Amino acid sequence: MKLVLDKKDRVADGVVLLTLRRPDGGPLPAWTPGAHVDLAPAGGPVRQYSLCGDPADTSAWKVAVLREAGGRGGSRHVHDVLAEGQHVEVSEPRNHFELVEAKRYLFIAGGIGITPVLPMIAWAQAAGRDWRLVYGGRTRSSMAFRAELERLAGVEIHPQDECGLLDLDAVLGRPSPGTAVYCCGPEALLLAVEQRCADWPSGSLHVERFSPKTVAAQSFSEEFEVELAQTGTVLRVPAGRSVLDVVQAEGVPVLSSCREGTCGTCETVVLDGVPDHRDSVLTPEEQESGDVMMICVSRSRSTRLVLDL
Repeated sequence: MKLVLDKKDRVADGVVLLTLRRPDGGPLPAWTPGAHVDLAPAGGPVRQYSLCGDPADTSAWKVAVLREAGGRGGSRHVHDVLAEGQHVEVSEPRNHFELVEAKRYLFIAGGIGITPVLPMIAWAQAAGRDWRLVYGGRTRSSMAFRAELERLAGVEIHPQDECGLLDLDAVLGRPSPGTAVYCCGPEALLLAVEQRCADWPSGSLHVERFSPKTVAAQSFSEEFEVELAQTGTVLRVPAGRSVLDVVQAEGVPVLSSCREGTCGTCETVVLDGVPDHRDSVLTPEEQESGDVMMICVSRSRSTRLVLDL
């Protein structure tokens, strides 16, 4: 859908907050905490950003964008080119970082990883839930939404130049049954949190990645077949080509965006066979079930997969 950039505000060093509305002022689709959208500004690359406003406000969507000097150009385009009043192509919201029901919530955010956590905290606060936020960043001035968060009880601000790295052993050293841990931030933080949650009850940890995680080399055959259940068509997926590439070349309409296993757009139902999951979206439990796969990166452990396409 085409939205107009209504406001562009600086909310921290190197971070701008975009407020997007329908040109006709009409309501936007509903979304839930943890959701993200694709932004495709004219002349700029498609990128995914977490919605960080109020889900109850259907008049506008808000996303915060960190300028990444070493990135691929998406954030530079937003900061340097995209201007108020311009129209932007924006996808429907998708959510692979949904809040689950829990007795209490522990939120851990690093840098711009605070964005999907903001509406989660607002929901937990309004619902009277037990929650805690541990928020780390390089400096106070680089931490988006810090001032408003500091007014809330349960928020711990840890600028690295003042406090050093987050003491994750103190935060996660003792498993807490009934606590749902939500973490978003740089890959080093996510890996460190995953390591410390290894002994927590299954399903406790929920993470969202900005970039694909490193997947160890697999011993499974690189060539396999996919059967498209809706037509009975059988296609060969050779080494070096993704399932997504093969089925789209056959003319099968499959939505996709990132093509690196981080956005969840190409999630496809698996009817038979054993996927070789290489995405950064599904939880270990979801991967173990084998019910769905991200066909832009994941492959097969079996000689044939039957997909609901």
